[in-house]
Amino acid sequence: GGIGWYRRSFIINEEAGRKQTYIEFDGVYRNSEVWINGHYLGKRPYGYSSFRYNITPFLYYGDINNTISVRVDNSEQPNSRWYSGSGIYRHVWLVTTDDIAVDHWGTFVTTPEITHEKAVVKVNTTIRKSRSGPASIKVVTSLLDERDRCQARSIIRDVDLSDTVTSIAQELTVVNPLLWSDTNPYLYNIVTEIFEDGNIKDRYETTVGLRWFVFDSGKGFLLNGEPVKIKGVCNHHDLGALGAAVNTRAIERQLGILKEMGCNGLRTSHNPPAPELLDLCDRMGFIVMDEAFDMWHKGKTEYDYSLDFDQWHRRDLQDMILRDRNHPSVFIWSIGNEILEQWDSTGFSYARELAGIVRETDSTRPVTCACNDPVPTNFIIRSGALDLIGYNYHHTDFSAFPVTFPGASFIASETTSALATRGCYDMPSDSMRKWPYRWDALFTEGNDDYSCSSYDNCSAPWGSSHEDTWRVIKANDFMSGMYIWTGFDYLGEPTPYSWPARSSYFGLIDLAGFPKDAYYMYQSEWTDKPVLHLFPHWNWKAGEVIDVWAYTNCDEVELFLNGRSLGSHSRAMADFHLMWRVPFESGTICAVGKRKGIEVLRHEVNSAGNPAGIRLIPDRQTINAGGDDLSFVKVEIIDDKGNIVPYSDNLVTFSVEGDGAIAALDNGSQVSMEPFRGDSRKAFNGLCLVILKAGDESGMIKLKASSPGLEDAYTIIKIRK
Repeated sequence: GGIGWYRRSFIINEEAGRKQTYIEFDGVYRNSEVWINGHYLGKRPYGYSSFRYNITPFLYYGDINNTISVRVDNSEQPNSRWYSGSGIYRHVWLVTTDDIAVDHWGTFVTTPEITHEKAVVKVNTTIRKSRSGPASIKVVTSLLDERDRCQARSIIRDVDLSDTVTSIAQELTVVNPLLWSDTNPYLYNIVTEIFEDGNIKDRYETTVGLRWFVFDSGKGFLLNGEPVKIKGVCNHHDLGALGAAVNTRAIERQLGILKEMGCNGLRTSHNPPAPELLDLCDRMGFIVMDEAFDMWHKGKTEYDYSLDFDQWHRRDLQDMILRDRNHPSVFIWSIGNEILEQWDSTGFSYARELAGIVRETDSTRPVTCACNDPVPTNFIIRSGALDLIGYNYHHTDFSAFPVTFPGASFIASETTSALATRGCYDMPSDSMRKWPYRWDALFTEGNDDYSCSSYDNCSAPWGSSHEDTWRVIKANDFMSGMYIWTGFDYLGEPTPYSWPARSSYFGLIDLAGFPKDAYYMYQSEWTDKPVLHLFPHWNWKAGEVIDVWAYTNCDEVELFLNGRSLGSHSRAMADFHLMWRVPFESGTICAVGKRKGIEVLRHEVNSAGNPAGIRLIPDRQTINAGGDDLSFVKVEIIDDKGNIVPYSDNLVTFSVEGDGAIAALDNGSQVSMEPFRGDSRKAFNGLCLVILKAGDESGMIKLKASSPGLEDAYTIIKIRK
């Protein structure tokens, strides 16, 4: 919170005086005001919008310093329901163009005709002329494949630039196009070149994917003619221990962990995302619901965007659509999340206005709103503005959708809200806990350690278990798919507990990036690779009856305790987990997964002894110099046989040799009060995390981990320029 000031001085050479210079902000939280050399450029209240200013008229050229000043006011709190961060948390760019150039977000690529055999690609280009007088130009637009081979080209000569802004349309035809999909996210590059008198004035690139899709009321979501179930998650924008500041590698790691689970969708809850996120979704194959607002005129916290909505919603929504409409990963525009005007007649007119703004700017994608009151009397739904009816929760009402909304198309915009703490288990596992008991009541019960069970037997009162929700979505073709709340734990909203809990319990993956057990339920359902995940840990009291679960896509699983068979369970269509009740005895439980009677997988869990050592597992052994690239090092507390000690909370101290540093530390605990920055961290249920960043030089980083009574551990990270 508070008020922050930024200043940056720079010099521009004389040659740039014949060009146009802009300052572009990808996002500033919030109420940013910008000056250049004392000249006021403007204000943007919304903390998630990208925007730019033309600073050309106010610049000094030569050896005189220019100074950009930015004031950020995030002092009025609360203004968000989650951790927003403060200040300039996304990238800032100084952009120079010629006096004739493609305008800001100046291309719009559509595919009015597309099949597997041929794609007609329409490119609308907006060109800005910043000098006076007429001009005549040639525009060459080329479509290049991933090997930079030209697949199509269009040339328009003698384009008259009498006006400041001129729009032109070109068509390109691609034979046998390689289509973008969630499993094969093939990308083309459209290059627009502007020539005047034979001299190039601008070269502008637009990354695109060629695909077509339909949200059908009966068949669900069809991508390139094939039925595809959207298996998505919602995510807030923070990156755990790294906070809200954007880091491309950290986002890529999150998306990679989700892809490994079988996830193919992402909802940018509840605001426009960083551009880097959508670039990665394009490349990695995610079906994105791009969301604009968490509130409209009616606020949810005292000082939130509702105070600015009336004045700014048109500009902010237009800017989001203009910025993001060429991303092939963006399939759905969401105009709001759980908007309070659902119950107010103003929701009717606001929904129509917002959907109209979207369609003015892009009519190629459906409009939805994430409704937590998905009934025909909902004023937003009654408006007729939505192409997709977005359901938040209400999973028991999903099946009745064709009757409730005849002829309409369905998307589960937010589901589940199951709660879990990694490595914690409450039995009996088949007894459901609804925590808190009411959404608006302080929760004072639960577990003394502020944990929630990882058996998929704990959820918020408005939510449901992972299994119950997926069972409905899986069984109905008309259900286009789901976005689970949430993929990752996030900072803020520590449901069901209040302070000292300080981050959410909703994630399939904890704040440090370690999967919880339910992650493997989805992996067994959403991937074709063999999956067998056995849990819980095997350190209990003698004779205690333990619920042993297995998530698998094998035909059957046989469980062994210290070599003795405890029987086999087969996996029926509706069974998402297998369970045995086992009196504990120290040793080894082993699950053997079979397909057609043949063993394909086994998973052993051993009783661990006392902590004896530390194991370091980097996600990448080589990273790039420059300070932006990261290596995420998993830290395991192990016994003398190499087993992770499940209850261990040893304090581990880290040191770094070489041109690198510790960017952050974490352990995934929702109640840890240790700072994210430092040189030591307690393990939580046997694990913690070190995030290393490289310096500017090539070489090596040597990470040492030590803890009293444990053997030291080392790992080497190579740095390349």
